[in-house]
Amino acid sequence: MMSTFRDYQNSVSDAWDTGDDEFCIISNATQQRAQQQFIRKAPGENAVKHFSSSEESHISRQVSQSAALNVIEIHRTGHNCTHQFSSNNNIAQHDNNIQIKANHDNSKQENLETNFRPRFHQIQALPGRPQLQKITSNTQDSEYETKIEKFKSLFESPLLDLVALKKISWSGVPRKMRAISWRLLSKYLPPAGERRNAVLESKRQGYQDLRQNYFKVDSQDESQQDTYRQIHIDVPRMNPQIALFQQKLVQEMFERILFIWSIRHPASGYVQGINDLVTPFFIVFLQEVLEPGTDIEKFDISTLTEEKRNAIEADSFWCLSKFLDCIQDNYIFAQLGIQEKVNQLKDLIQRIDGNLHRHLLVHGVDYLQFSFRWMNNLLTRELPLHCTIRLWDTYLAESDGFALFHLYVCAAFLLHWKEQLMQQSDFQGLLLLLQNLPTHNWSDRQINVLVAEAFRLKFTYADAPKHLETKS
Repeated sequence: MMSTFRDYQNSVSDAWDTGDDEFCIISNATQQRAQQQFIRKAPGENAVKHFSSSEESHISRQVSQSAALNVIEIHRTGHNCTHQFSSNNNIAQHDNNIQIKANHDNSKQENLETNFRPRFHQIQALPGRPQLQKITSNTQDSEYETKIEKFKSLFESPLLDLVALKKISWSGVPRKMRAISWRLLSKYLPPAGERRNAVLESKRQGYQDLRQNYFKVDSQDESQQDTYRQIHIDVPRMNPQIALFQQKLVQEMFERILFIWSIRHPASGYVQGINDLVTPFFIVFLQEVLEPGTDIEKFDISTLTEEKRNAIEADSFWCLSKFLDCIQDNYIFAQLGIQEKVNQLKDLIQRIDGNLHRHLLVHGVDYLQFSFRWMNNLLTRELPLHCTIRLWDTYLAESDGFALFHLYVCAAFLLHWKEQLMQQSDFQGLLLLLQNLPTHNWSDRQINVLVAEAFRLKFTYADAPKHLETKS
């Protein structure tokens, strides 16, 4: 199992690239297979008939699985999906070159050609790829307004009741109260009110010292230079359609945060996916210093003073460090933590909903193929950004750390799509849906339902540990 997992890990090492689009590769792989079948049987019309009878109405399971293997192979060999896009843009021309005919019926040829095209274009609008994520939620302020006074009362206490703060934060934190709440829930700031300002100033200065000590690109050894180069490649790929994250100052802030974190955590170092986990903290602390109603997606961060930018960067670094402490085994060599959690998710779904579990297995879907990213990126690639922030209100408020709770959130998330998944009748359809779940219109209400269902599952199954035992 270990070697299989490592092979899989290597094959998806660039699974968060901006240009990735599994279906564009699947489409091309399927088309190549069609060409190969035609060429193999070419001299006769029988080859044409053979292909038409097996492929005209849908892509078979065998072809779908072959196409998915092609996806992994392309990832492994490092081919860029941009090339696949360019080749697929000429898909009609390839179809004409193949000249597939069934009993010389041109209408069947047209139907076969269009089988590939509509879903190829549709994939552009699905949210599993890096997407224009809504940073603000119009419904949140009015829904959480009544909670603001409760938060203020807690913060004004000389000694913060952290248990009470977790209790009211679990169901969502008002935007006005979120930055200070996250600092306290992360234990970045102490409960004692009189010490907070001094500690905050000290930690921010401490981060500036780390920048001076660690972030010296010219003096890095070879391994550190490799780490920095990878971070420098990954950061611009995050949220590529949002202008805020394409600003040089913002990217430099992210690079410093990630590089310094990796140097201070040599057991794991930098792993692709950690870059996405900086974003929620950065947005929350940026919102704190902006006027209400500011369009944060287009905000020019250079208009902030250097002091404010440094404070946002330092707070994001320290809170990220605290946040990752309980899931660092996700990012050590071979990412054993993720391997274990994927197996636990598989066992959990098998116990909760055997029909869905069997449906996935019968059609050849491995849990690694979709839940690896769920575990590695904590669903940040599956949800709009404001939904991720709302979800993290609950994660930070979890009394025993969020690592276990995230497993049940993933289970609830998968079960939420059961009806659509059961309607898919082949490997390709299942994998496309699982990697591009339509959450683009989700709001905090859907997240509230999701965490409530995850809590129910945890309450029901956490005391029945057999479902979490990893089978040898």
